[in-house]
Amino acid sequence: MASHRRPKQPSRARVTVLTTAAAAAVAISSQAAQAAPSEKPTKDEVKAKVDKLYEEAEQATEKYNGAKEKQEKLQKEISTIQDNVARGQEEVNELREGLGSMASAQYRSGGIDESVQLFLSADPDDYLDKASTLDQLSNQQVDALKKIQDKQRELAQDRSEASEKLTDLSSTRTELGKKKNEVQAKLAEAQKLLNSLTAAEKAAIQADEQRASRDASDRVDLGNSATGSGRAMSAFQAAQSVIGSPYVYGASGPSSFDCSGLTSWAFAQAGVSIPRISQDQANAGTRIYSQSDLKVGDLVIFYGDLHHVGFYAGNGQVLHSPRTGAVVRYESINNMPYQFGVRI
Repeated sequence: MASHRRPKQPSRARVTVLTTAAAAAVAISSQAAQAAPSEKPTKDEVKAKVDKLYEEAEQATEKYNGAKEKQEKLQKEISTIQDNVARGQEEVNELREGLGSMASAQYRSGGIDESVQLFLSADPDDYLDKASTLDQLSNQQVDALKKIQDKQRELAQDRSEASEKLTDLSSTRTELGKKKNEVQAKLAEAQKLLNSLTAAEKAAIQADEQRASRDASDRVDLGNSATGSGRAMSAFQAAQSVIGSPYVYGASGPSSFDCSGLTSWAFAQAGVSIPRISQDQANAGTRIYSQSDLKVGDLVIFYGDLHHVGFYAGNGQVLHSPRTGAVVRYESINNMPYQFGVRI
């Protein structure tokens, strides 16, 4: 017969532990619930994040522009070297044909003498060493062989240089692709944040942008500002003619621009060639460190790494192509960290 025992009751200490653990679990759950974001970011928070992404994209854009410019320069240099090699080889071939004709003439007249045999040697250096002892060589023959020797050395150097530049070009193309991907990733992330806003929030941001641009335009007064040289003013006026054109990374006109694309394009319209990227434009003229000394038409460089540039427009304003999503416009010089001006 089975025995019936009364279940053993938990001790008071065990009950206390269990109760404490349960209470702790509830507290942790409550804290986690409070820590979890209960609301999506506000319009202003989204705008701040987007502005930061656009700034990072512009930094990458100037590096992209630098790699692109280097690629184009290397391609031109390689093409020039290859043309020189082709022409040089033609000259060598013509000189060798001349020596061949000489050998044929001597053969028909009774045989090839020792000097011409040496002329046809595959090793011009070896020939010259031996030929120095041959009295029968004419000055014309010696000059012809020296030309072949010099040209062959020149061709070897050109081929070596072309090979090095082709390697450099390959690396530059890889860098260009990385910077392009970096820019596109930043822009895609910014667009994703903007897409999270309501239509009303997007409209409010756009209205703020338009109001800021309009207010800046109202504050521009060239009548009270010192103006730069004729070329600088012509460049500034060219930039004024494209106000409202969209910012597009890597673009240098005539219908869209990035920051350094606008300034380099505008100076080109004034007949002045300046470097393509902002970091190089920062070294293209005399630096002006005091804002009070700036003249209309001076370049203005912003940020510690010099990744943004615009034109000084007078009365504390700049004319520039700001960033993706914006257009060529006036803006307060104090909206960005001023580094110095550059007078071209």
